[in-house]
Amino acid sequence: MTRPYAPEVSPKTLRKVIVAAAIGNFVEWFDFAIYGFLATTIAQQFFPSGNASAALLKTFAVFAVAFAFRPLGGIFFGMLGDRIGRKRTLAMTILLMAGATTLIGVLPTYAAIGVLAPILLTLIRCAQGFSAGGEYAGACAYLMEHAPHDKRAWYGSFLPVSTFSAFAAAAVVAYGLEASLSAQTMADWGWRVPFLIAAPLGLVGLYMRSKLDETPAFKAVAQEHAVAHSPLKETLRNHGAAICCLGAFVSLTALSFYMFTTYFATYLQVVGGMSRATALLVSLIALIFAAAICPLAGLYSDRVGRRATVFTACALLIVAVYPSFLMASSGAFAASVIGVMLLATGAVLCGVVTAALLSETFPTRTRYTASAITYNMAYTLFGGTAPLVATWLITTTGSNLSPAFYLMAVALLALAGGMALPETSRISLHEVSTDNEGGVLLEQAL
Repeated sequence: MTRPYAPEVSPKTLRKVIVAAAIGNFVEWFDFAIYGFLATTIAQQFFPSGNASAALLKTFAVFAVAFAFRPLGGIFFGMLGDRIGRKRTLAMTILLMAGATTLIGVLPTYAAIGVLAPILLTLIRCAQGFSAGGEYAGACAYLMEHAPHDKRAWYGSFLPVSTFSAFAAAAVVAYGLEASLSAQTMADWGWRVPFLIAAPLGLVGLYMRSKLDETPAFKAVAQEHAVAHSPLKETLRNHGAAICCLGAFVSLTALSFYMFTTYFATYLQVVGGMSRATALLVSLIALIFAAAICPLAGLYSDRVGRRATVFTACALLIVAVYPSFLMASSGAFAASVIGVMLLATGAVLCGVVTAALLSETFPTRTRYTASAITYNMAYTLFGGTAPLVATWLITTTGSNLSPAFYLMAVALLALAGGMALPETSRISLHEVSTDNEGGVLLEQAL
């Protein structure tokens, strides 16, 4: 049985919800970006050896380990969020995430404690990956379950804004430190500063989340005693098809995001022949551009619907990715900026509509679990492997444009999966399901 429940939420409360949801996402991606920007320095501190390349590979291996724990964190926190609520679960994820990031900032190096240093670094990165697995899907659910049904994508677009802003902020902080500190000072203590920033940010986020109420949708489910007792079992039994279809589309979101934010700066240097500073500037311009157009993408999705947005995003990436890589390979500054902006536009559309679809595709009682599984599996398989696969393709094929064709292929897969989903832009997220069938939102949409 389904009972509608759609209370009005004041604009003031919505603004607080946006900030509370976005700040945890900011901390997560700021840490991700800063670890990548400072990889060479971290390699020297935790993996000293006569081979700098080997040390760097070990550093990135520790970075990759965190991805393996994201699906596990998604399952754990997803089940928790569907049983005890979004608010309390998100308080746990931001506390664990900020705490782990801060620990990296105070972690003794190899010179101080020997082999224990890289072991502790690995364990902390695992904790970060575990907490990150429950953060984004939960933040989406928390925000969407407060937002009015006709503006969900617009409100949800501020989560991608926080993601792109985190990358931009990390770039500015990392290179600001490198520009203002000597190499020795940077190695002594400068690299620790960005990780320590997570402590006050995390405390602010925890305070804000603790001051807000549980979402109206979850409160309605709890009041009707319809909370799922086995959300994972119910998710796998009732929503396997939806997870596969949405997961196919989220794969493109993950791949385009990592191609744009992580791999493209390397491509500009290796293929385009740009200096590190110039490649960073191009990426920084594109990140600011991406953050600025997220709300516009949200307005577009709310106006035309999710299926039309999915089609637009896939078609744009299929058409734009080849000229994007071609312009970037030229080494010309203006052409590279235009090229990366083309890729950014498609990535933004994917990211914004994904934030809405993660919550709209699944019913309230299993929304956190199902969306966390879908999101983290796609990001682990296609996002975390993006730089590695792109580099392997160029090495194997001898073509600098082979990553573009890879992204096109994934875009076709995403188009098939995304268009198999029903239109969900006008359905209510405030239903109360008192049966065990699940699929309430899909039934409403159909």
